[in-house]
Amino acid sequence: MSGGEVAGILVAVFWAILVSFLALVLVRLAQTLKATTKMVAEVSGQAVPLLADASATVRSAHTQLARVDAIAADVQEVTANASALSSTVSSAFGGPLVKVAAFGYGVRRAIGKKGATAPADGAKRTVVVGRTLPGARRGGRRNRRSKD
Repeated sequence: MSGGEVAGILVAVFWAILVSFLALVLVRLAQTLKATTKMVAEVSGQAVPLLADASATVRSAHTQLARVDAIAADVQEVTANASALSSTVSSAFGGPLVKVAAFGYGVRRAIGKKGATAPADGAKRTVVVGRTLPGARRGGRRNRRSKD
């Protein structure tokens, strides 16, 4: 055999190995694509019901939010009405009730002073003979000088 024939055989063997390797790679790629296609079909089969459930949940949440919004509007209206009623009652009855309470206090005090001139039941007095009460302090806490 000559050198050219050996080189031709080596080239043919190289190409045969290369084609075999490429065929193996293509077979593996086909298997991978088949598995991927099967997995995508399964996922899409499961995703459609999940999306339907999610859509129903979103619709339900929207309905509940609409109800909550209506309730919040009603509460706001009730609060405004209660505030208006409170101010009306305060302005209508506040002044006269204060006057009646002051009049009642004055009457009780006047009656109490009439009856306090002579203790009828012989109650003990709290005055101690020979003792004096301390004088009132001048100025409050704010007017005291600090001891520096």
